[in-house]
Amino acid sequence: MWVEFMNVRNGYAAETWRELFAAEGVSVRVIPPVGRGEPEPMQAPRTLYVPTGKAHVAREILRKI
Repeated sequence: MWVEFMNVRNGYAAETWRELFAAEGVSVRVIPPVGRGEPEPMQAPRTLYVPTGKAHVAREILRKI
């Protein structure tokens, strides 16, 4: 199961966070906004999801930054 972890301004920031968490061993799913049926531009906001059991690890990584 995945839980919502954080919202970011755009796809570029989402990819940066995903790389950081991946380097620490935490999987991240980047979900664009839903609704228009067409691909969202990289400037659109994104939501990051982490596995339920790794949410505390992701919070700890954020705390250390």
